[in-house]
Amino acid sequence: MKCTATQYKNIKIIVLLVVLVCIGSIFAPRANAFTMSNLDFILDMGNLNSFAGKKSNSQFTLTDTGGQLAPGLFSGPNYKVRSGFQYIYSIIAFRFTISSLFIDFGTLSPTSPVTRNNILTISNGSAFGYGVTAFENHQLLANTSGQIIPNTTCDAGTCTTTVSSDWTNTLTYGFGYRCDNVSGTDCATGFTDPNDYKQFADESAAQTPVAVMVGSNVGQNKQVQITYKVNVSGSQAAGSYTNVITYIATPTF
Repeated sequence: MKCTATQYKNIKIIVLLVVLVCIGSIFAPRANAFTMSNLDFILDMGNLNSFAGKKSNSQFTLTDTGGQLAPGLFSGPNYKVRSGFQYIYSIIAFRFTISSLFIDFGTLSPTSPVTRNNILTISNGSAFGYGVTAFENHQLLANTSGQIIPNTTCDAGTCTTTVSSDWTNTLTYGFGYRCDNVSGTDCATGFTDPNDYKQFADESAAQTPVAVMVGSNVGQNKQVQITYKVNVSGSQAAGSYTNVITYIATPTF
């Protein structure tokens, strides 16, 4: 994030965002089936059945498997196994995107809060859902002077990285965020009221990254909107204020 200001007058803020995707099984042993092909065919699985495939007409679509020893869905306390040709169509790749990696608040005037937002989108096929955590590298900082714009504590002085609170007073200063569901209901808790805000966890203060988006089931293109808010006082020192917010998306197995 970046912020510039003429003394006692204006402030400009820019937020830089980083996307990280962690795959929990990246170091786990893998089992692979061969894909076989020539000019006439492609076999996506190392398995031949009596019949298998995808059938459809104007009213239905059917995928099936016949002749395989054990097609079907098998599950236990710590796993789910989808066995059979038809399940090849149910595989959802793990994807996480942010609509914009650069948030510019422009030039700010004291006691005039400004908000900006972007969209987080996730597709997840892992059996036990996923989580997205976030943290900032430090509070908004003017590198040349060392001045900061602190994280907001909201109107009542009670909001933290895990506790939200109402922020509507134009004399309450700082930087914070909120989450609103767009598609699905995966925002972390604490944003029921439209004026609820929280702080981002501060990496430089050894604070633990906080969950901003959590899902317990598979799904495609789930979306939330993150709203960033900043408000400064007339005594805020002039300068260019920056920080970096990192989002980490991790599937749960």
